[in-house]
Amino acid sequence: MSENQFERLLNNAARFSLVFLGFITLLVVLQLGQIFLAPVALAVVVGLMFGPVAGRVEGFGVPPALAAAIVVLMLLGILAVSVILFAVPLSDWVARAPVIWSRLQLQLQNLEGPLETITAVQEQFTAVLSSDETMSVTVENEGPMMDLAMLAPAILAQILIFLASLYFFVATRDHIRISVLSLCVSRRMRWRTAHIFRDVEQKVSRFLLSITVINMLVGCVVGLVMWAIGMPSPLLWGAMAAALNYIPYVGQAVMILTLLAVGLGTRTGLEDILLPVGCYVAINFVEGQIVTPHFIGRTMTLNPFLIFLSITFWLWAWGPIGGLIAVPSLLIGGSVLAHVLPGRPMVPNRPVRRTPGMTDGQEVLANAARAIREQAQQPQKPTDKHRQERFEPPEGTAPTGVEVHR
Repeated sequence: MSENQFERLLNNAARFSLVFLGFITLLVVLQLGQIFLAPVALAVVVGLMFGPVAGRVEGFGVPPALAAAIVVLMLLGILAVSVILFAVPLSDWVARAPVIWSRLQLQLQNLEGPLETITAVQEQFTAVLSSDETMSVTVENEGPMMDLAMLAPAILAQILIFLASLYFFVATRDHIRISVLSLCVSRRMRWRTAHIFRDVEQKVSRFLLSITVINMLVGCVVGLVMWAIGMPSPLLWGAMAAALNYIPYVGQAVMILTLLAVGLGTRTGLEDILLPVGCYVAINFVEGQIVTPHFIGRTMTLNPFLIFLSITFWLWAWGPIGGLIAVPSLLIGGSVLAHVLPGRPMVPNRPVRRTPGMTDGQEVLANAARAIREQAQQPQKPTDKHRQERFEPPEGTAPTGVEVHR
């Protein structure tokens, strides 16, 4: 290995080490700053969602501070209605919890044999690994009420931070945009940053508003179906389905397990127990495969693997709040990367003709290969159209990148 190659290897290793250390530092900061960063991030996402609403209110001559207050009050009203929908039927189920637990124990009696076998094996391992000396450990359990009392101040602080951050973000969103654009040293960077602001607000707002409408429809349909099949408290199941549908995969899994547990505790017969779960899975399948792609569009459909990784990461970092911002964070990251690292779409001018034995994956790979060949044959110099798109401001924006209200 020559000296130049060795130096290049050391430089690459040093860069990789810096990136790795930066990633580890980011994980530590996210964990340590959860009580502050999580509500602020959620406020930014919700602020992007309600930004167009505040813009419409400001269009009637309302000052930005008052428009932001209206948005916060609107959100509090929505949350209050949701709490009412949950609280009334949920209190009934809490009162019936001992009866449901008794019936669950009766339903699970068939598992006593396998459980006894597992217990016997565990006792044998304990007897083999145990020593002559015994150690007694006394654990004082102060009860769930004490735990709730300890968590209450932190939860209240996060709620206050969220509301304050939401208000100031919505009220000063244009000033934030101007401040960021003022840091750009070149005209090209300024217009590219303006494109990022525009795309992030449009994509996040459109996605969240569309998902909210779809989730409300899903909740109504689930509630009606549960009422039709004789499930008690159909309003609760509809509200739960609408709320949990904001978290892909995880929310659906929690809803299925909840319906299964309630079915085991309130119904008899395998068909009656599985009927609510089957109805919910059918409704969710129609929503995920037909309704959501139709309303949101194929261009905003994200890779399921990336969604799963984002949900897993943010749930690990910030819990339920992380699950709510997982998909919007992908949209924001995608918009930033699309303008920081612009690329060309992998679509050929003449698509590959599909043969009878060709699968969907083979068709996608063949079209991508043809698109790469076509782009390699084109000159590297960007066309006038691409250059104009890079240097001109977004439509409807001033030189500062602020949308012009008409």
